[in-house]
Amino acid sequence: MNKCILPSEQKRELLHKAEATTSSLYGCSPYDRPMRKYIEMGVVNLDKPVGPTSHEVTAWVKDILELNKAGHSGSLDPIVTGVLPIMLGKATKTVAALRLSGKEYICLMTLHESVPEKKVRKVCAQFTGSIFQMPPVISAVKRAVRVRKIYYLEVLDVKEKSVLMRVGCEAGTYMRKLCHDIGVALGCGAHMQELRRTKTGPFREDTLVTLQELKDAYVFWQEDGNESFLRKVVRPMEEGLSHLPRIIIRDSAIEAICCGAAIAAPGILSLDSNIEKGNDVCLFSLKGEAVALCKSLMGSEEILQNEHGIIATTERVIMDAGTYAQGWHSKPAKT
Repeated sequence: MNKCILPSEQKRELLHKAEATTSSLYGCSPYDRPMRKYIEMGVVNLDKPVGPTSHEVTAWVKDILELNKAGHSGSLDPIVTGVLPIMLGKATKTVAALRLSGKEYICLMTLHESVPEKKVRKVCAQFTGSIFQMPPVISAVKRAVRVRKIYYLEVLDVKEKSVLMRVGCEAGTYMRKLCHDIGVALGCGAHMQELRRTKTGPFREDTLVTLQELKDAYVFWQEDGNESFLRKVVRPMEEGLSHLPRIIIRDSAIEAICCGAAIAAPGILSLDSNIEKGNDVCLFSLKGEAVALCKSLMGSEEILQNEHGIIATTERVIMDAGTYAQGWHSKPAKT
């Protein structure tokens, strides 16, 4: 893996298996949804400020947009800032897929004693790959030793007792604990001073939105009928699923998937080249709409070669049933 690249950022190629067209009578591009539906199936890449909890910020977003529900993609402590994607309305069905994606942080660690910079860099380099972590006493999970992956740990600067570093890690990695463990390895002790999340799944700092910007955009729409600002700060939920391997399916297969069916080989048109057996994948329509989250039963090459059989099992239906026409015919009842 390249330096400072999360697994979801690795290049992938779209492989074509079959050709088909899509009907304009059913569904639509996620970017063309009517405004209220666009919000209800959207995501906000919020710049969480210092002070409130992730749950409080999510509640404020829900109130601003007048929604019944919203869900964030992974808690940030009150003192932590940065990337906090919030799924809106029906898009909350996809929160789990985003919550499990890789994260990147910029962390300021304070050492309890002065240590030579060369030693700091050498020890920090040892904290890449799989590491053992015991969650802190105050945490949302059971306290048991577990393995987490550190994809990269880049020391950006060392100044006296302050160490600035960029860390790419698996979801569920505790940065406070990482700083503590580095301090133990250095023999001087250390703690996390400041933390900002800069990536989670497909979301980055360059698309962040503040609460004030979200409020202003909603007011522009409500009072002036101007949708342009709101369509910029709220994005289709499909953008929040772009880190998952894709399988694009026929229109005729969509309604069966929406009713809980597994996806079979004849329904597949194209797929990403990086699918492995057991991967979480997302099914998309030809218009780019998210249909369902599935578990792949085969890798990309095997999927391409198979003309029959079940390719992936449906785990979470996203699209509403009835959006596309039924593509199968029921057998007449026996008399």
